[in-house]
Amino acid sequence: MLAGDGRGGRQVSKPLRLAVVGHTNTGKTSLLRTLARESDFGEVRDEAGTTRHVEGLSLLAGGEAVIELYDTPGMEDAIALLDFIDGLVAAGERIDGRERTERFLQQPAAQQRFEQEAKVLRQLLASDAGLYVVDAREPVLAKYRDELSLLAGCARPLLPVLNFVAAPDARVSEWRAALARLNFHALVSFDSVAPAIDGERELFVTLATLLHAHRSGLQALIDERAQAAAFRRAAGQREIAAMLIDLAARRELVGAEGEDDQAATAAAVGQLQAAVRAREQQCVDALLALYRFRPDDVLSAALPLSEGRWQDDLFSVDTLKKFSVRAPSRMAKGAALGVGIDLVAGGLTLGAAAALGAAAGGLWQLIDDYGGRMLARLRGGRELSVDETVLRVLGLRQLSLLAALERRGHAALTPIALAVIEQAQAELASDWRERELPAEISRARAHPEWARGEDEGGRGQAIEALCRSFGQDSSF
Repeated sequence: MLAGDGRGGRQVSKPLRLAVVGHTNTGKTSLLRTLARESDFGEVRDEAGTTRHVEGLSLLAGGEAVIELYDTPGMEDAIALLDFIDGLVAAGERIDGRERTERFLQQPAAQQRFEQEAKVLRQLLASDAGLYVVDAREPVLAKYRDELSLLAGCARPLLPVLNFVAAPDARVSEWRAALARLNFHALVSFDSVAPAIDGERELFVTLATLLHAHRSGLQALIDERAQAAAFRRAAGQREIAAMLIDLAARRELVGAEGEDDQAATAAAVGQLQAAVRAREQQCVDALLALYRFRPDDVLSAALPLSEGRWQDDLFSVDTLKKFSVRAPSRMAKGAALGVGIDLVAGGLTLGAAAALGAAAGGLWQLIDDYGGRMLARLRGGRELSVDETVLRVLGLRQLSLLAALERRGHAALTPIALAVIEQAQAELASDWRERELPAEISRARAHPEWARGEDEGGRGQAIEALCRSFGQDSSF
């Protein structure tokens, strides 16, 4: 029965109780983890029979439970159980599927040989409907038809959910055809490891169509989750924009006049490089927390991220090439000489190795390429700031990570792979790599106080404007 919520809002009903059922190791717990955005729910391993008991969780909208999901053990021996139940029916006796199921549950075998299957059937009987989770990578075998026959005996609506459909060996068309032959024409594809952007919405919309009495609550859940997704995306972009503004505004003093040029420059460059890495790591941590992932969700020896930290040297030409950022010809020349060219002094690029090598007399020609102004600035005690090429890489890596997190399910057991990051950053518009950086970056150069978080001069406005440029230049 529907009832008002007392606040003039939508009418609410009892939560939709869904039993998540299926064969062992089809990803039932994985599905619940991704829907709940909770990486620690239940236990997920790549082996059969991981879930041995019924566990539950709720999905909320407006602070109220809309769906109650119950994770059940995997069905291990449907063929034998179906034969056993058939043997409980006397010759000529005509009873329906539910009565057959209830008769079985009264047998000692329901506590012994078929204990796991009995837990599944009891939960489905106590629920409004069931989600039958299928590992779409598996071939269509007779045991699955027997499982569906047993579950149909509970007289509850069943919605098949094809899991792991993003896998290259998924047999989606085979499963769709087989389920249609069994009169399951309504089904959804939902990959719990790499869910489609609209996959969750499709699942809830299909449930609302099958279970009309719960349509209002499901629509509220759809709307709230869409708003939450938009908030996460905007908040993630804001974190990235704040990082870029802070680093564009950052200044590091080279020693005062009279100090040793080599030692002062080396110390200032090292300090600025450390600050850049620390600020980027802060952004990485914020994005992971925003999407409720753990630091080890980005662990990979081949990735720029290792144990939650960017492994590649941010200040290397190889890193620039990985993100398709065009390095100036002078940078390539420096790389050939083993020189790390990474930061700017007075708006001109000069790395620590270049400065020290020049002072030692080994790379005067390279310094000549940058003009005599640079040495004059360094000798006079000037400032170092982050080069725009480095800012481009920072922006691309963080936008790439954000795009990868958007497409990652909380059931994923393996860290974000390099291919995922590269695919995500490939979707970003090339303008961000090649055109002039947004005007807000140039504005930040004139406001070193922004690097300290001070808003004098409009730091917040610059961050918001930079966010809008991401919206134009990326797939978000």
